[in-house]
Amino acid sequence: MEGKSYTKVMITTDGSRNARKAIDAGIQLAKLAGAKLYAVYVIVSAGYTPRDFGWEASLRESLELEAKKAINFVEDAGRAAGIEVEPVILEGHPADKILEFSEQESVDLIVMGTLGRTGLDRFLLGSVAEKVIRHSKIPVMVVKGEAEK
Repeated sequence: MEGKSYTKVMITTDGSRNARKAIDAGIQLAKLAGAKLYAVYVIVSAGYTPRDFGWEASLRESLELEAKKAINFVEDAGRAAGIEVEPVILEGHPADKILEFSEQESVDLIVMGTLGRTGLDRFLLGSVAEKVIRHSKIPVMVVKGEAEK
């Protein structure tokens, strides 16, 4: 990567305490590089249907509120560090949407957290980070967190 500098850094967040380590690392890196920061949250639409029976609307509102809260955390942390942060809320399969957005916006680096699950947990739950790493055309920085108790 000789001569390559990061001008656009994407931090993905799910709003968890675990994601904060990745957020901190991404903000530090963006500050050092003088990069623009994208704060990305993906609303998982697998359990959401567009029918409006009342509870779906309530679920949708709850998911949007959770997304805004997570994005606001990144915005506040970035602003405190003097970094330009663009909030982005997407909907769909997280790995697919992260990869699509990174290509559309010509992002230079993706920063994301992981719990580092192994074995059956990883098999059953899948790993967004693993899928992004496997299919990304740009560097991905994965910050390992600690399992929440």
